[in-house]
Formats: sequence, structure tokens, C-alpha cells
Amino acid sequence: MRNNIIDVITLGCSKNLVDSEMLMKQLAVNGYKVRHDPEDIKGRIAVVNTCGFIGDAKEESINMILELAELKEEGKLDRLYVMGCLSERYLNDLKMEIPQVDKFYGKFNWQQLIGDLGKNYDISCKDKRILTTPPHYAYLKIAEGCNRHCAYCAIPIITGNYKSRPADEILAEAEYLASTGVKELQVIAQDLTYYGMDTEHKLMLTHLIDGMSNIKGIEWIRLHYAYPTMFPYDLLEVMRERDNVCRYLDIALQHISDKMLTAMRRHTTKDETYRLIERLREEVPGIHLRTTLMVGFPGETDEDFEQLKKFVRDVRFERMGAFMYSEEDGTYAANHYTDDVPQEVKQERLDELMYIQQEISAGLSAEKIGNTYKVIIDRMENEYYIGRTEFDSPEVDPEVLIKQGEKPLAIGSFHNVRITDADDFDLYGEVI
Repeated sequence: MRNNIIDVITLGCSKNLVDSEMLMKQLAVNGYKVRHDPEDIKGRIAVVNTCGFIGDAKEESINMILELAELKEEGKLDRLYVMGCLSERYLNDLKMEIPQVDKFYGKFNWQQLIGDLGKNYDISCKDKRILTTPPHYAYLKIAEGCNRHCAYCAIPIITGNYKSRPADEILAEAEYLASTGVKELQVIAQDLTYYGMDTEHKLMLTHLIDGMSNIKGIEWIRLHYAYPTMFPYDLLEVMRERDNVCRYLDIALQHISDKMLTAMRRHTTKDETYRLIERLREEVPGIHLRTTLMVGFPGETDEDFEQLKKFVRDVRFERMGAFMYSEEDGTYAANHYTDDVPQEVKQERLDELMYIQQEISAGLSAEKIGNTYKVIIDRMENEYYIGRTEFDSPEVDPEVLIKQGEKPLAIGSFHNVRITDADDFDLYGEVI
């Protein structure tokens, strides 16, 4: 019966995904059949969880809302609700521009949707979710908001100041996830490294991860979105000594030129950044670093970009992504700088930087040939099992392709895999 089906569409980051999963749990306990990111809309009610971070993401969110608004006008949808970062930031504008939406919610008040459907929020299911990921891994959000106020970033405008979740609440959620069969936790926040400063007035990430590593059944813990300033170096001992804390760190660095770092309000320097990376690799041998870099920030010169290219070549990041600066309303950069780097120059710099990284990534992957790694099996695809090492996060990092043989491999199981070949993006291996 279509009246009992709700389609939930999630756009943006994994932090949004966690919110959608919590909403879906509440809908399910209230008797709805919930579908996530469907290829086609089946229900009479749809909920869009939007992203409002950068221009492309905002455009994707608006286009999705407009598509569903059209379905509603055609009588194929009864009710349309919108939540998340975009509606948190542009609530009044969206109400005026897209009146087909029955109600807009922000980033933090989505629970009201349950009441607006005539149902009750089930407090016993707080922090419980319907996972949209494969059942062996889950994202675990430890905080909301950000206190860094980088010049280009709208996140603090959207989500407000940093708010650490209580450690006991996080660990209870991790234990619950483990009890459901989750073996791998992707620990996420806009800024992991600030965890605890708002509540305990000291950095508490190391204590939290140490406690999480004691949970029975959790075999991998992976850390996403660290910040270079005020880095909690005691975390490295836990990463080095605990077998289930992956030697992996996602740490966005954005640039290396001192002029750019100052303009971006990153509160660090070129020398400090080089020393940070050196220490990470010294204290955790074999660590794989993922970073994100930005090109085309206002005032970026050819010399600044040459420093950035040299940085990438010097450091040889195991994983790297890059994006072009886009001006965001209300940010320090939008209010104080002119977006003066031409779009074609931004694109050229992005392409050049990613070409350098592609060669580096191919070389680093080739160095893994002949080595054996612990691999988790995520899925089957054509004639291959698709898995990942501890150095690979889902969706964004290389995968390990294992030819299907006589012995089946269970999804979510771990195996020792010898790497036999590599290309620019993926590894190939055989179970030993």
C-alpha cells in the first residue's frame, strides 16, 4: 500500500546519512515501510535530506526538491518534506521559492517530522538507526558543528558551534552497533580533533577512541576529518598500539602556502604542516593519510600554486582529493575577499594537481604488489569480490578485487589477501 511507504533521499556527507538513518528508524517503529535513495519513488510521502556546503551540492539538493515537487504537482506524491543543511541555512527563501514542499526542517529539528505525520517520537530508539550501509560497517557521529571558522567554510554558519556528544552515549551506540553485527566503525565529525574541548575544556578524542577500541566485535575503527591545529598527538600511541584502530587518518589541509593558509584563517603554517606529517608517519609507521586541498582561493598566485604542487610531490599522500574554491554566502572570504581567480585557471590547477596525485597513487599502489593485507569483503560485483584494507574508507578509497573461486567469501568477513596487481585506482589480490 503506497500510503504506508516513505522514500527518504539523502544528499551530501556521511553526517547527513546518520541523520537519515535515525529518521528512518523512527518512521519504521511507527509502522512505515521506508526506502532509502530509491531509483524511483514508490511512496506517497518523500523526505529529502539536503546538503548546503558548496555550490554543486546546493544545486543538487535544489534539483532533487524540484523533481519531487513536480511529482507532487502531477499527483504522484501526496506530501513532500525537506530537512538538512540547505533548509537550515535558507529556510525562508526555500519556503517562498518552492511552495510545493509541505514543510521544511533544519539540521537539528527533524524529529518534529514524526509528530507532523501524526506519530510519536520513540525515545527508546534514540541513537538507533536503520543502516543504509552494508551491515558490517556504520558511520558513528561524535559531534556536530565547528569552532574553527575557516574563511571559506559555511559549516559553522549552518551547524553552529561545536557540540561534543557525551562519551558514554557514543560508546553505548558503538556497543549497540557491534551487537547488530557491525565490525567496522567510521568515526566522523566536522572536526574530530576538537572533541571534548567544549565540554571538558581539553582534547578528549584519544580517551574516546581508546574506550571504543575495547568494544567486543569492533575490528576496525577509522577516523575521518581531523584538523591540523591543536592535533592530539597522544592519539598516535592508541593508533599504533591498538590493532583495531586503523592506521588511517583523514585530515584536510587545504593548502601549504603561508600566504594562503593565513588568508584561509587556518591557524597553522607551512613549516608546522610539514612537521605534523613527518610526526604522523614517524609515530605510526605505515599510516595512510587522506587529505583535501583547495585551488583557486582568492589571491592564489602561480607561486602559491607551485608551492602546493611541490607539497603534493614532497609528501606523496596515499589518498588525496581536491576541489575548486567557490564563494559561499556569509563566510569571511565572501565578505572580505574578491573571488579573483578565473574559473578556467581554477580548473587548470585542479586538473594539474589531480594528475600529479594520480601518478603518485599509481606508484604507491604498485608498491603493495606482493604484500599481504587483512581485507574486509564489502560486496560481490560481476566475477569479483570487492573488499578493502584498513587503509581504505568506503566510497572514496581504492578497493581490492578478488576473483571469485570455488570457495565463497562471506560479505563482511575478513581475509588475508596477497596483492597480485594494481592499476591507477584499485588493487587485485588472492586469498591466502
